[in-house]
Amino acid sequence: MRTKDYLAYLVNEIHTVVIATVDDDGLPVTAAIDMMDCDENSLYFLTAKGKGFYNRLTKRGYIALTGIKGESTMTSVALSVCGKVREIGFDLIPKLIDKNPYMKEIYPTEESRKALTAFQIYEGSGEWFDLSKKPIERASFTFGEAERKENGYFITDACIGCETCGTICPQNCIDFSNTPAVIAQDHCLRCGNCAEVCPVGAVERR
Repeated sequence: MRTKDYLAYLVNEIHTVVIATVDDDGLPVTAAIDMMDCDENSLYFLTAKGKGFYNRLTKRGYIALTGIKGESTMTSVALSVCGKVREIGFDLIPKLIDKNPYMKEIYPTEESRKALTAFQIYEGSGEWFDLSKKPIERASFTFGEAERKENGYFITDACIGCETCGTICPQNCIDFSNTPAVIAQDHCLRCGNCAEVCPVGAVERR
């Protein structure tokens, strides 16, 4: 999928996510928030200006979120995003409420909606994790001007082709057809077993 497809899935299929922010003591605080709209490179949500959540957003300008869809752990898809957030004000509120009409029950009058303001997650990275697939499926993406970075375990040229790591990989996602062996990143759990057992220290975490 493309970045815009992941963002659209978060809005339309998952919708309610748990967002983590940081308080004045440097401690994490979570809140359940609805992702109300997206475009090709950003996500949009709203909150009331009187909430502690609003204060944390404006002070820190950064969030991390995760949403899950599925009836059980082994049928679930999880999407996580972390990135920069900025307040964009009231102008977008009517559009967000029209797209999410249940908000009219929470804030029933025009006057009550004046408490609301919209935020945009405009730059960041994300990860798709699908436990319903065998082997598991994962993918990473970026949006805005975020730089894409390698993440996970990689086998270096120090590999001697002994295949010890393959005996302990829970997803059997290491290809030994060449040396150095190659970890299939889109199926890796990132458990670290391969790095623990490699006799020559050829597996590195990035």
